[in-house]
Amino acid sequence: MKFLGLPLALWFVSLGLACAQVTVEVALEQEQFLPNEALAVAVRITNLSGQSLQLGADAAWLTFSVESSENRVILKTGEVPVAGEFKLDSAKRAIKRVDVSPYFNLSQPGHYTLTATVKLKEWNQQITSPPKPLDIIAGTKLWEQEFGVPGKPGQNTRTPEIRKYTLQQANYLRKQLMLYFRLSDPAGRLNKVYPIGPMISFGQPEPVVDRASRLHVLYQNGPHSFNYTVFSPDGELLVRQSYDFTSRPRLRTDTNSVVSVVGGTRRPTSRDLPAPAASEDPPKTAAPAAAP
Repeated sequence: MKFLGLPLALWFVSLGLACAQVTVEVALEQEQFLPNEALAVAVRITNLSGQSLQLGADAAWLTFSVESSENRVILKTGEVPVAGEFKLDSAKRAIKRVDVSPYFNLSQPGHYTLTATVKLKEWNQQITSPPKPLDIIAGTKLWEQEFGVPGKPGQNTRTPEIRKYTLQQANYLRKQLMLYFRLSDPAGRLNKVYPIGPMISFGQPEPVVDRASRLHVLYQNGPHSFNYTVFSPDGELLVRQSYDFTSRPRLRTDTNSVVSVVGGTRRPTSRDLPAPAASEDPPKTAAPAAAP
């Protein structure tokens, strides 16, 4: 009977070697976030095991954990939705993208680490990524205003729901200022955070709430450029445009309470929302000539 253990031991060794050829890595587009900001994670799974892997068949094939700098495990508020079956052949890499922010309580500024674990059901093994560091930082409030949410057409008159727009500034490692949009309600049921874009230190944003309770924001994002955005009362980004400083752009509200940008020169870009019309497409850069 003692000889039966050798094939089993060899099987475990070969299984361990195969698992070692499957790696999991967590990637973030940035390393600093405001509390409750979307935390977009890309989980990279590389398969060099020589075998195909079947992943995503159950809701627990990919899980996440977050720890604070004091090695305190951050409790989950729910399970990150990751279901979706796929096949990962050998010598291939798959990337699963998720937003983990709604499923962890990351409301307190501090240093954290995020790890991802992939369960290989057919091998009865699991692979855990190296910890990925991230920081939750506190933003500086620049402006805020409460507003009533407009009723829908045909809806009976009632007391309007009250929400609040906030503009915040965050300093990333003292190197770059970012302007953030936040939408919240008094009960704390709604808390959306959205990075509008980089800003310069001496330019204060110009916010205006129109008669439809949309928020218009114009601010300087470069020495000679301005960014203009419009948000809906539900936090949806409706408009994003760029203006050059030929004359200083500013927001104007006309007699019909319509808000628009006056001054400056509109510069269509590929990031515009809505996309630029064909007549105002951003200029295309010519490809460099081939070397002789």
